[in-house]
Amino acid sequence: MAVGLSTKDLTVDFEVPGGGSLPALGPITFAITPGHFVCLVGPSGSGKSTLVRVFAGLQRASHGSAWVGEIQVKKPLPQVGMMFQNANLMPWRTIRDNIALPLELQGIGEEKRYQAVETLLPTLGLQEFADALPAEVSGGMAQRAALGRVMIQKPEVLLLDEPFGALDALTREKVSFDLLHIWEKYQQTALMVTHDIQEAVLLSDRVLVLSQRPGKIIADIGINLPRPRPNEIVYDEHFISKTRLVREAIDRA
Repeated sequence: MAVGLSTKDLTVDFEVPGGGSLPALGPITFAITPGHFVCLVGPSGSGKSTLVRVFAGLQRASHGSAWVGEIQVKKPLPQVGMMFQNANLMPWRTIRDNIALPLELQGIGEEKRYQAVETLLPTLGLQEFADALPAEVSGGMAQRAALGRVMIQKPEVLLLDEPFGALDALTREKVSFDLLHIWEKYQQTALMVTHDIQEAVLLSDRVLVLSQRPGKIIADIGINLPRPRPNEIVYDEHFISKTRLVREAIDRA
């Protein structure tokens, strides 16, 4: 079952050489409803990745707090899965074994972890590539394998830090729809950083726009488009209107 995310007066400052600090983020107070998909957009350096890393327990808050459900985040939590921009697959392991890695690290036996992978492979569109090595598949397939490695842990919260940024435009669009269909099946609470406005509107229930550093929320745009969302939705006038609203908010940032 999904849990919500929230912050209260959260700020992050980075120490600089020679003393002093550099304000990077906040103060920010917001909440994400359990099971909702929210995208973060904004100028480079606005603190989007920093905010995601705080929820992942990889970055300490300087002031205020971040919460996963009723738990204040002070370290990485087992109910939170994170996907980075690079797939970071182990090149000597097959796609199957890369996806199964978290279960292996938990001490789960080979038969059970392979059963879990086999259940997940069709959802990822990778059933024909389970025995391939990462070098033998496309960048989009590698990113789907990286997503599978997160999803096999059945996280209640899914954090995504620009996961498709290294892909070409056509592959990125295809994998974005793949992510949408996978999320619609499992419906974790999701928070994703992206620089792609169309991607943000396609995936989200809400789009949060951050200001220039130190990042603050300057727009909270609801995306009240029906789900499930077909590929053709990107041509819908309401979809285009939402992308325009997000673009205007970013331009004001």
